[in-house]
Parts: sequence; structure tokens; C-alpha cells
Amino acid sequence: MRLRESLVSCRLGMTGNAGGNSFRAARGGFCLPPGNMQEETIMAYLNFAALQGSPIAMPADVLPVSGFSALEWQVVAIAQQDRLSSLEKPGRLSVALGMIFGGESPNPKLADQKLEALRRLSVLAWHKGYALPRHEIRAFHEAGFTPEQYETLLASISRGRAALNQGKRFQ
Repeated sequence: MRLRESLVSCRLGMTGNAGGNSFRAARGGFCLPPGNMQEETIMAYLNFAALQGSPIAMPADVLPVSGFSALEWQVVAIAQQDRLSSLEKPGRLSVALGMIFGGESPNPKLADQKLEALRRLSVLAWHKGYALPRHEIRAFHEAGFTPEQYETLLASISRGRAALNQGKRFQ
């Protein structure tokens, strides 16, 4: 306890000796521990009183996610080749022509709802940039994506669109 009192008195600029274990003041407002006067050991001071019961670190499952998994980035890359028509159900004429001439067009819709929400927003972002319908943004968030992921997605696609407009392939 005496060492602590000595450290506190040093931090406050008070002089004195708490049981022979007094800290001495050094340049820059630091307190040096007692002992050999030739040692220049610097001691740091952290004020934990400011935390007052709040957690020091957050659990990993509570931290916001700002990136995507490799599978999700693949969905974004595939969405670059999809047309806007892939977001809508085929019309009557398209179905009738498919029945007459055969050959079904593949269904671009993904089975996983979260990945489908990502695909839909990615297709819209590749074609329209930042001008996205609110209901699609809402569906993206309801699928479990965070606002940080939304910003990451739009920033990445925006860079890709800019590179394509300049004649460069973005990688």
C-alpha cells in the first residue's frame, strides 16, 4: 500500500517518503521507481477510474463485422455479370418462348436467403451505383448484414466500376 501512496504523491507532485519506497519525479511528468538512481526506467500510469465498471474488451461475437467471407465476395463477383432482369421473375412471353423453343434459362436466384440478398444488392450496385432502392437496402440489413458491410460493399463495387470505366480490370 505504501508504494501506491508514494506513486500517487509523485503523480500529484508532492514530495515525501512513504516508508522509504518513494517514487521520484522525472522529465515529462513520469514517476521513476525507487532504487538505483542511475536507472532511467519509465513507469506508465493508466487511469482505470474512467472505465467505472464498463467492460474493457468486447466479446468477439459482439464486435461489428465490416468485411465479407470468401463465399460472399464470390457472390459479389458473380453479380457483376448478372443482368438487372435476373432480379425479376420471367414474364409470360419469356416463359412461352421458353416452352416453344425449349431450353430453360437458369435460375440465378440463390438458395441461401442471406446470399440472395447480397446478390440482389450487388447486381443493383454494379448497374446503378449508389442509387439503390430502399426496400433492397432494408432487405440486405434484415438478412443479417451490418451497415459497415453495406459501406464496404458499395465502396468495393464503386472502385470496380471506376476501374472498368477507365478500361482497367479491377482485381
